[in-house]
Order: sequence, then C-alpha cells, then structure tokens
Amino acid sequence: MTTADVATRRRRLGSLLYEVLVILALAIFLFLLPLAVFSGVSHLMPGRGLLWLYLFVLLGIYFVWCWVKAGQTLAMKTWRLWVIDARTSRPLRPLQAIVRYGMGWVFWPTGLALLWSFLDPDGQFLHDRIAGSRIIYKPKPKT
Repeated sequence: MTTADVATRRRRLGSLLYEVLVILALAIFLFLLPLAVFSGVSHLMPGRGLLWLYLFVLLGIYFVWCWVKAGQTLAMKTWRLWVIDARTSRPLRPLQAIVRYGMGWVFWPTGLALLWSFLDPDGQFLHDRIAGSRIIYKPKPKT
C-alpha cells in the first residue's frame, strides 16, 4: 500500500485540462442527442436555457457519481488523483459532492478557484475548501 499526498497544483491543473476534453466530448454528445430526438418535431424542441440546464444536470450526475462511487473521474484516474473528505479521508458523501460540483461552476469561470489556491495554506481550491474535500495523489507502487 502506498501513502497518499496532497496533490500538487500543477498535477490538479493537468487533470483539469484533461477533464475539459472529457466534458467537451460529453457535451457534444449530450447536445446532439436532444437535437436528433426532436429533429422532426421542431415545436417539441427544448429552448436553449432548458438545453443548458439539461447539460448542467447530466454533467453533475457524471461528476457526483464518479466522486462518490470511485473517488475519481476518468481524468483523475489518468493523473492518479482521488477526491476525499478532508476531515475523515473517506470518499465524499453525495451532498458533499453536489456542493463541490456546484461551487466549482461558481468559482472556476471567475478564476477565484485558482486564485484562492495561491492564498490557501494547503494550496486547495476554493470549492474544495467550501465542500470540505481534498484532492490527493497516490503514486504507482514501486515494484
């Protein structure tokens, strides 16, 4: 068993860039799905606001499910990162994961999440502080 360390800002940002690619792929697919389903019946086509809400909810389900069930998303797996409860070092609780997801959408677009990490004593992002979560890194076991 290896020890886990708090993930570096560089590693977390690398994972975030990879996550953006995953999100783009999901978003393209999830936006095309309703367009294909409702293509022949334009009067049933949901409005733009409803499509964005649909995308927000489905991405939320993806992130929350991954964080609660496995402790990591596909991008986090690649970078050997796990998100855990900062207090107990256990997997996130569902409400905690929902708060982390929602706060991420509030603070990342404004740049506050990254700015906060330079001011935070542990280098944590603001949405992780608010949710009580922490991202850790587990290196590959030495053979």
